[in-house]
Order: sequence, then C-alpha cells, then structure tokens
Amino acid sequence: MNSGVDKVFAGSIPGIYEKFLVPLIFAPYAEDLAARVAARAPARVLEIAAGTGVVTRALAIALPASAAIVATDLNPGMLETAVQVGTTRPVQWRPADAMKLPFADAEFDVVVCQFGVMFFPDKCQAFAEARRVLRPGGAFLFNAWGRIEDNEFADVVTTSLASFFPADPPRFLARTPHGYHDRAAIEDDLRGGGFTTAAQIATVAARSTAPSARHPAIAFCQGTPLRSEIEARDRARLGEATDCAAAAIALNFGAGPVDAKMQAHIVVVER
Repeated sequence: MNSGVDKVFAGSIPGIYEKFLVPLIFAPYAEDLAARVAARAPARVLEIAAGTGVVTRALAIALPASAAIVATDLNPGMLETAVQVGTTRPVQWRPADAMKLPFADAEFDVVVCQFGVMFFPDKCQAFAEARRVLRPGGAFLFNAWGRIEDNEFADVVTTSLASFFPADPPRFLARTPHGYHDRAAIEDDLRGGGFTTAAQIATVAARSTAPSARHPAIAFCQGTPLRSEIEARDRARLGEATDCAAAAIALNFGAGPVDAKMQAHIVVVER
C-alpha cells in the first residue's frame, strides 16, 4: 500500500484515536515529555504533530500560566478533536505542516513532538524547520517508538492481521510508527537538519494497559491509518479484522484487563 496515506488521520479515526489509543500508549509518554519540557523553564513552546492534544494537555498542567503554548498539526480532524477535548488553560491551536512551519526564526525556546517524527516524509527538512524556529540555546525534544517487537500490542496486532490477510499483510504499524527506531539514523537526520550538538537519546520502557483485549484491537485497527489499509483490502471486513486482533491479544495477554510492554526513544537536542 502507498505509504502516502500513513499520515492521514481523518473521518472517524481522530475520535477513536483519542478514546482508545491515547490512554493505551500515549498518556505515559506524554507526561514524561511534558516534565522534560517543564524542567527547561521555557517562555514559549511550539508543539508539532500535536494530534488530539495529549501532550498539549500535559504541557498546560506542567508549565506555568506565563509560558505560551502553540500546538499544531497537519490534520484538521485531529486538531478539531484536540480543541473539543480542551486544556486546563488557554493554548493557541494552529494547523501547520512540520515541513514548512509558519513561524519566524528563533521564535521559541522549545519545540516538542510526541510520536510524530516517524510520519515526516523528509525528516531532515522537518528537523531543519524545528531548528530554524528555535532560539539559540533552545531545545528540540521528541520521542519515537522502538522496534515493533518491543511494543507487544502493536506486534501481536500486526502478526494477527498477517494471518487474516496472508496474500497482502497490512504493515502500517511496522512500517511507520515503528519504522524509525534506529538511533544512528535519528542522529544522522538531526545532523542533516543542521543540529551540530550531540543528541541525548534515552530508551524508556513503559507498560500499556487496557480494560480488555478488545480495547487495543479497536485502538490500532480503527483509530490509526491501519484502518485504511484494512479497508483497502476489504472494506466489509474491518469488524472481522478487529475481532481477529482482539482474539490474538486475548490469547497472548488474557481475556480480562491486559498489560503489555512498550518502548520508545526520548530525544533531546539543543540548537
């Protein structure tokens, strides 16, 4: 399948993403990233690829009211959901392409991105844009998922769908969210984006929990662009594919509340 659709989060995907995927895998890392940003005491923060706002909400709590937060995303549906969910204090929401940010040079103290860099078609260009809008001494903080084998729910879903569509297995999760886990490649791309200081990269493991095996199946199969891959193969079988993934998760982790390993890289680089 053309990977160009991997970055499209539209239709019912944003709502399902917020309800099922955010608590499943994003919330723990959002709090971690917001704490790292807050420790730098920034006056102006830019978030790129903000999605439905899980990090934005964490930043709104972690940062003092005097700190300005600008949150952006390429997909209007994701921003609309983020605005609807809201934050504890005012945030400026703006549609923006990370490849061409609509901001002046040296406008921000911190640029932050949670699990968005994997979707950038030209990572060096996106990193150059992040660097451009940072003031000297500012920092770019982002995270990226580790290998799919170290993220157990995603791995089981991918394996189960390979048996469901054996002639043409959907590979979105392995290809894109978990396709940018090589630390050397990340460092090379940062240098390609103009960063000359060494990046600090920490690999952080966490636990992904859900009330049932069906919860992560819905999250991945219906709340990500994996849904588009499934529907491209057979639109009528989205429900069956979700059932297949749920059965595989139950087989591996139990039919009741489920708990699995997840792992990501946290990257900090200064301008």
